[in-house]
Amino acid sequence: MAMPQNSTGENGFCFTQTLNFSHPSPPPGEAGRTFDAPSGQEPCGTPLSNGTAFSSTPSPSDSCAEPLCSTTPGEEETQLNEGIKFVSTEGEELACGWGGFTPGCLQLFNTSKGVLFFLCVASFLQGMTVNGFINTVITSIERRFDLHSYQSGLIASSYDIAACVCLTFVSYFGGNGHKPRWLGWGVLVMGLGSLLFALPHFTTGRYEARSAAEVGVCGGNQSLPCAQAASSLSSYRFVFMLGQFLHGMGATPLYTLGVTYLDENVKTNYSPVYIAVFYTAAILGPAAGYLVGGMFLNIYTEIGREIDIAPENTLWVGAWWIGFLGAGAASLLISIPILGYPQRLPGSQRYIVMRVSEAHQLKDGSHKKASDPDFGKTVKDLPRSVLLLLKNPTFIFLCLAGATEATLIAGMSTFGPKFLESQFSLSASEAATFFGYLVVPAGGGGTFLGGFLVNKFKLRCSGIIKLCLLCTVSSLLAIFIFFIHCPNMPMAGVTQMYEGSALPGGHLNLTAACNAKCGCLQETYSPVCGSDDIMYYSPCHAGCKEVSENLRNGKKVYHECSCVKRTLLPGPGDTEAGKCTSSCAKRPLLLFFMFVMILFTFLSSIPALTATLRCVPDRQRSFALGIQWIVVRTLGGIPGPIAFGSMIDKSCLLWQDQCGEQGSCYVYQNSAMSRYTLIAGVVYKVLGTTFFIVACLLYKPPPPESAPGSSDASENGNCDLQEHKPSLPAEEDI
Repeated sequence: MAMPQNSTGENGFCFTQTLNFSHPSPPPGEAGRTFDAPSGQEPCGTPLSNGTAFSSTPSPSDSCAEPLCSTTPGEEETQLNEGIKFVSTEGEELACGWGGFTPGCLQLFNTSKGVLFFLCVASFLQGMTVNGFINTVITSIERRFDLHSYQSGLIASSYDIAACVCLTFVSYFGGNGHKPRWLGWGVLVMGLGSLLFALPHFTTGRYEARSAAEVGVCGGNQSLPCAQAASSLSSYRFVFMLGQFLHGMGATPLYTLGVTYLDENVKTNYSPVYIAVFYTAAILGPAAGYLVGGMFLNIYTEIGREIDIAPENTLWVGAWWIGFLGAGAASLLISIPILGYPQRLPGSQRYIVMRVSEAHQLKDGSHKKASDPDFGKTVKDLPRSVLLLLKNPTFIFLCLAGATEATLIAGMSTFGPKFLESQFSLSASEAATFFGYLVVPAGGGGTFLGGFLVNKFKLRCSGIIKLCLLCTVSSLLAIFIFFIHCPNMPMAGVTQMYEGSALPGGHLNLTAACNAKCGCLQETYSPVCGSDDIMYYSPCHAGCKEVSENLRNGKKVYHECSCVKRTLLPGPGDTEAGKCTSSCAKRPLLLFFMFVMILFTFLSSIPALTATLRCVPDRQRSFALGIQWIVVRTLGGIPGPIAFGSMIDKSCLLWQDQCGEQGSCYVYQNSAMSRYTLIAGVVYKVLGTTFFIVACLLYKPPPPESAPGSSDASENGNCDLQEHKPSLPAEEDI
C-alpha cells in the first residue's frame, strides 16, 4: 500500500490522496455518505469499510478536514492485517451536554483538557476523602463511637473490598460502553458515600467527655472503670462500612475507565503526560486531606459548645464530619459535567486510526480476537477476555510488579509517619507533617516526571518497562539507608533503669523508690521530658506533685518531681509534657534517602501503567486495568499494611495496657524497627525488579511492518522503538 504524501506545512494534516475503502456490498444510501465541512474546506466525511464516515462534526482541534489516505479496491483485508483501525461514528453524538440540552458554551470544555480538568478534580476529591480524611479521623471515630481497632480496620478495608467486587463488572462492561456516564455516576455514588459517612454525627446525641479532671500527678491518679456497659454507638460501624463501600464502588470507574478514556482521546505520545497529571491530582488529594482534616480536628465536634478540655487531651473529639460533608457535596457537583461528555471526544477518531498497536503477540494468534468490533459486548465473551489476559505473560508480570510496589506504598503510607515519630522522637502531628513534606514533592513530582519521561523520549512498550526496571533498582539501592537509625531517647523504666543502668532482659520496671508511694497506673500513658533529658512514662511515674502551664508554649510543666535530678542544684527537678527532643545527627541523611526512595517508587508508577495499556489489545484496555487493580489490591494494597504492621510490631518495647489487655504500641526500639523495615523493603523491591525483568524478556512486540507510521527498529531493538506519525495540529500539543 502506498503511503500518503503530506502536502501541507508543519501545522497541516492534509494529504493529496483520498480515503476510499471499497465494500463488496455497501448498504444503499450509505456508501457515499459524507458530512458537510466548514466553508473553504474540502469534505471530510470519507466513507470507511463499514459504510460510515471517518469524521463527523468539526471540532476545535481539527485544523484540516481533508481525507487521510487512500486504497484501491480489494485492499480491505490487507488494511486490516496492517493494523488500521476502523472507527464507526454513525449515530454518535459528539456534543457535550445532557440529552438534547447541548448549549454552545459547553463545547469549549469538550476537549481532552476539559475532561482532564474534571477528572483531576474527581481524583483529588477521592484521594482527599479516602486516603486523607479517613486516616486522619479514624482515631476520633474510635473514641466517639467506642470502636475497637479491628473494627476501624474493617471500616478502612471496606473500600478495597468494594473495589475488588466491582472492578470486573465495571471495567468489562464500562470499557465497552459509555465511559463518561459510568464515570459520572461513579463520582456521584462516591459523593453519596461521603454524605453517608458523616450521617452518624447528626443521628446521635451530644458527645459528653467522661471526665475533664486533671490526672497524672503523684497521688492524684485515677483510672476510668474497666467494666463499662457495652455502648450501642459501636453499631454505627456498619454505617461507616457502608459509606466506605460506596466510596469504593464510586472510585472503581475513576482509575480504570478514566485512564482509558484519557488514553483514547489524546495522541499516544501525550497519553502518559495526561495520565500523570491525573494521578498527580490523586496524590495531592491525601496531602490536602491530612492538612484540612487536621484543621477540623482542632474544632470541637459539637460546634458552638464550650468545653474545658484542650485538643491534646485524650478525651477530645474533633469535628471529624465536616470534611466528609464538603467532599460529598463537591463530588455531587463535579459528577454533573462529567455525565455530559460524549462517548468519544470530537477529533479523537484520528488518534484511534493513527494508533500503533504494541499488544503482546501470542504464539497462537488468539490476541487477534480482541480486534473484532463485536468482541466484549456480551457476558459470553468475559471468560475469553480473562483467558486472553492470562495468556499475556507481560501483562501478568506487570500486574505482579505493581502488586509488590503497592505493598510498599500501602505499608509506608500507613507506617511512614510512625517510623519518623519513633526515630526522631516527634509528636504524631509533627511526624505526619514531616511525612507530608516528603510525600507531596517526591510522590507528586515522581508521578508527573514518569509520564513526562515516557513522552519526552517517545518510549515504546519495552523501553517503558526498562525505565520501570531502572527506577525500581534505584529505589532498591536507596532503601539500604535503613541500615542506619537514630538511637532511642532514654526512658526511665523502659529503655533504662531509674538509676541510669541498662534494663535487664528488656523487661519493664516502671516502679522505683522515688514513685513507689504515688500509686501510678500503667493505663495512664502521658510521656514527659525531665530536666535531666530523660523521658518518663507519666508525671506520676516521674514523682511530680505540682503542675503549672508554660506561658511561652502553652505546655504543662510539672514541678517537685522526685525521680528527676537537677543538673546543677540539689533537689527534685521539673518535667514538661511531651517527648524529649531528639538531636539525632543522622536525620538529614535518613530524610534525603527516604525522599529518593519515594521519588523513584512513584517515578515508575505512570510508566508501568502506560506499559500495561500498551501491551494489551485496544479493546481490552479498560478490562485489563480492572484485572490489574484486582491483583494489586488483593496481593498488595490489602495485605501491605498488615505485613508491615506485623513486622514493625516485633520491634515494640512498650505496649498499651487496656485493663489487662494488650493495646497499641507506645514505644518502639528504633534499631529493630529500621532492621525490619529494611528486610521488608528489600524483599519486595527485589521481587519487583525480578518481575519487571521477566516482563521485558517475555514481551513480544508486533512486527515493525504492522505498525503504519512507525519507524524500523532502532539500534536498541524493539525495546526502544519510537513513534513517527504525521504531525497533528499544534493546538493539541501541551
